[in-house]
Amino acid sequence: MIRAFGPNEFLFIVMAVQWTIALSAVAFAGGAVGGLLIALARTSKPRVLRYSALVFIRIFQGTPLLMQLFLVFFGLNIFGIGINPWIAAAIALTLHASAFLGEIWRGCIEAVPSGQSEAAWALGLGYRDTMTSIVLPQAARIAVAPTVGFLVQLIKGTSLASIIGFVEMTRAGQIINNATFAPLTVFSVVALLYFILCWPLSMLARSVELRFAAANRR
Repeated sequence: MIRAFGPNEFLFIVMAVQWTIALSAVAFAGGAVGGLLIALARTSKPRVLRYSALVFIRIFQGTPLLMQLFLVFFGLNIFGIGINPWIAAAIALTLHASAFLGEIWRGCIEAVPSGQSEAAWALGLGYRDTMTSIVLPQAARIAVAPTVGFLVQLIKGTSLASIIGFVEMTRAGQIINNATFAPLTVFSVVALLYFILCWPLSMLARSVELRFAAANRR
């Protein structure tokens, strides 16, 4: 039986926002840890670390996120490892975020003038102290704008988790659309909710980028 799109249907979609936010937060937090390790490996001296990190980045940047979700969800089930859509989506998006954040932060680390590291080594500081006290704080300042920009893309990327059955905003919209057959109304609401989540972050990234550019000109 087809029912009309009403307040209950609207609330069902709105309640799914929490799962979009939760998945984005988990993927971003895990991706931040993985991305930092990847960035440090990419800027390290041992070739095996640099090339291993490069291979990881090429794999996850060179394949669609949708395929990564499929491989994690169906691949683990094929090997007899039962996994629900929430965990599969979190793992796939974390790996995806690690690759992209690792490459973003690698560029930010390399943007710090090499003279900073050379001066630290001349003063007798080791690799760990040089990175934690001198290089990474400066790189973090450069990284804020592109990192926030990637977070916006990650939030929108969570919509693909609907394909493996995870009920976030897009999947909630599909469920309501199947009951109401009002795709224009349903997906307009979904799009509006994504806009409400992403637009402030986009403005924040733009603001930080402009401040950083102004600071460089001074």
